[in-house]
Amino acid sequence: MTDQFAALRVFVRLAQTGSFSRTARELKLSQPTTSRMISDLEAHLGVTLFNRTTRAVALTQAGADYLVDIQPILDALTEADYRIRGSGELRGELRVSMASIIASRIILPRLKGFMAEHPHLTVLLSTEDRRQDLILEGIDVALRFGTLADSSALARKVGGWPLIMAGAPDYLRQQGTPSSPSDLTVHRFVVAGPVAARTLLIEQNGLEIPVEIHGNLTVTGTDAGVVAGKEGLGLVVATVPALIADIETGSLVRVMADWNLGAVDAYALYPGGQAPKPAARAFVEFMIDALSDVDLCPE
Repeated sequence: MTDQFAALRVFVRLAQTGSFSRTARELKLSQPTTSRMISDLEAHLGVTLFNRTTRAVALTQAGADYLVDIQPILDALTEADYRIRGSGELRGELRVSMASIIASRIILPRLKGFMAEHPHLTVLLSTEDRRQDLILEGIDVALRFGTLADSSALARKVGGWPLIMAGAPDYLRQQGTPSSPSDLTVHRFVVAGPVAARTLLIEQNGLEIPVEIHGNLTVTGTDAGVVAGKEGLGLVVATVPALIADIETGSLVRVMADWNLGAVDAYALYPGGQAPKPAARAFVEFMIDALSDVDLCPE
C-alpha cells in the first residue's frame, strides 16, 4: 500500500477541499496519484471514506469519524518533526477563520509584526462570515462573537466590546438624530448582526427598554451592514471594532451614546479533542493584543 502517512495527509486535505484536483495541486501530486492514494487507504481500512459524484466529493459518516480521529494525530506528528529539528520555530500552515470585518479592520493592519516574528509560518486566513466546522474544514483557530453554540471546541475569551449605534451624516440630516428610545421607532435600521432578531434591549440608569427594529434591508454579514449604514440605508448597530474606523473618519456618526446597548464577547475557538497547535496558541496571544488595542469609547 502507498505510504500510509502520506495517504493520511491526502485524506485530510481532500476532506477539507472536497476536490481531487485542488488537493493534488496543493500537495504537488498528480490527480491519478491522489485518487489512487485514497483508494488504497479505503482498501486498507475496508470502508468507503468519500462519496464521489461528477460534481462533488464528500465525506461519508465513516470518513467524518475517521477525520476526527486522524487530524490531531497528524498535527502532533508535524509538531514533533519541528521539535526534533531543534529550531523551536513555528513552521507549517496555520488555518485561521474570522469575520471579514474584524480581519480587514483589526487583524490585518497589525499582522505584519506577527509574520515577521514567525517567518517560516504560513497563515491561511479565511474571512467567511459563515460559521465553519473547525474539524471538517481543518481550521486551527477561529474567532467567534456572542453566545457560543454547544460544541466540543475549546474556547478562550479574547475580548469583549460594547455595542454602539451609528448612522451616515446624510441619513441623520434627513431623518434626525435619535436621542431616546422613542425616537428610534421612526427610524429604519440595517438588519444585521446584533439586531438580526429585530429587538434591541437598551438601558440607562437601570431602566431597560426593548425597542422593535424596523428596516427594509437585511444583510447576513456585519461588513455589509456597515457599508449599508454608510450609504444611508439605515442606522447600524455593531461592536466598537466594526464601527470605530468609520466613526473616526466621519463616514458614520455615533448616536445614542449615553445609552447602553449591551455588549458582545469574543472567543478564540480551537477544534475539540486535541491540544491546540503551538502556532494557534501564538496567534491567539497576538489577537488578544490586537483586539485590546481598539478604542472602546469612540465619540
